[in-house]
Amino acid sequence: MRIDISFLPVLAATFMLAFARIGAMVMLLPGFGETNIPVRIRLGIALMLTLILLPLHRNAYHVDLSSVSSLLVMMVHEIIVGVVLGATARVTLAALSVAGSVIAQQLGLGFVTTVDPTQGQQGAIIGNFLTMLGLTLLFATDTHYLIIAALNDSYRIFAPGELMPSGDVAALATRAFTEAFKIGIQLSAPFIVFGLVFNLGLGILARLMPQMQVYFVGVPLSILAGFLILAAILSTMMATFLDYFGGVMHALAPAGGG
Repeated sequence: MRIDISFLPVLAATFMLAFARIGAMVMLLPGFGETNIPVRIRLGIALMLTLILLPLHRNAYHVDLSSVSSLLVMMVHEIIVGVVLGATARVTLAALSVAGSVIAQQLGLGFVTTVDPTQGQQGAIIGNFLTMLGLTLLFATDTHYLIIAALNDSYRIFAPGELMPSGDVAALATRAFTEAFKIGIQLSAPFIVFGLVFNLGLGILARLMPQMQVYFVGVPLSILAGFLILAAILSTMMATFLDYFGGVMHALAPAGGG
């Protein structure tokens, strides 16, 4: 019996190209690509997703082993596509950091910082809390499957070997940043109103009672009232964020969204 293994080099090259796209995306994904997750686990997730998705899109790759330059160009193209997809999901999660920073400033807790486990740097404590809660809800509601659907449908939007539409990528990046900032401000809107009214009231009180130490009275009241408001609207905030995140992923995976 004779076994033909001539297809193995092409299959190996195709696997590496698919892994470049999927691996670049996984390294940036919320929850999977955090700095505190071991690299071996992230690589294992990327390899597993590659093994699952490669049979579906193997025919989309037209590999020419006789040209190293074309392989390198395709590799760079796949990495860029993965970075674009992963960064979009990462920026979408950043809306919670924006909201948390604004809320902390309004409550007088802007100076209270802890290490943000999703970014590996200092961040407002309320922003870190909202980010971790958002990640937990993404996995609890199976919203992370939309990210895999977006990765699967990316072969329809960004076909391997074709020139990437730079205008579309720039528009996607711009829209992702603007939407994340807008949603972050919308989530923190009740606290902006509260901060404006509360500080205006403190200013009037300071004018009416100059002998009163307004700062020492106002800061504890601001923190207490702010946490009561946060407890009252937290579920609505997170539901709005989940709808926003799901909308962004549906836009990246139109087939999965239909």
